[in-house]
Amino acid sequence: MMRIRISHRTLALQVLLAASVCLAQAPAGSPADSNSGALKIQTPEKSETLLPAALKALPHITVTVHNPHADADETFSGVPLMDLLAREGVPHGHDMRGKALSEYVVATGSDGYKAVVSLAEADPEFHPGDVLVADAMDGKPLDAKTGPFRLVVTADKRPARSVRNLVSIEVRSAM
Repeated sequence: MMRIRISHRTLALQVLLAASVCLAQAPAGSPADSNSGALKIQTPEKSETLLPAALKALPHITVTVHNPHADADETFSGVPLMDLLAREGVPHGHDMRGKALSEYVVATGSDGYKAVVSLAEADPEFHPGDVLVADAMDGKPLDAKTGPFRLVVTADKRPARSVRNLVSIEVRSAM
């Protein structure tokens, strides 16, 4: 009879490998329950969950950006990011100085995709581009592939910071 001898180290490595394979196969959880259609806005001071109807009730602006993938212009309607953050007490306008200049937003999609925007970039008094949380494109609500929320950054030459299925906006500090 042949006897196979496995060291403790080899056994531990096999168990870790099997566990990592199982974790890789598990469905990824989202930061804010991607199935709920809610947007979590988190600042150092407080946290709020915004539903599509609540965003729709806020004052909107309309912006047009060029989508190089489709080689077409797209018109988005939504709420400026800084307007949402100002409701949470985030510095803006005249108060955008000192420590506030080291703060940034991490925008996360339901698939885990993340993009970073500095607070200064989101402030129209500081930066010429618009950053908005869109809920409509070309006059229609965002579809399931891209919505209900999408981060749109108009000053970018490439739409890499356009986060589809936006579920979380978190304000952080580099200090």
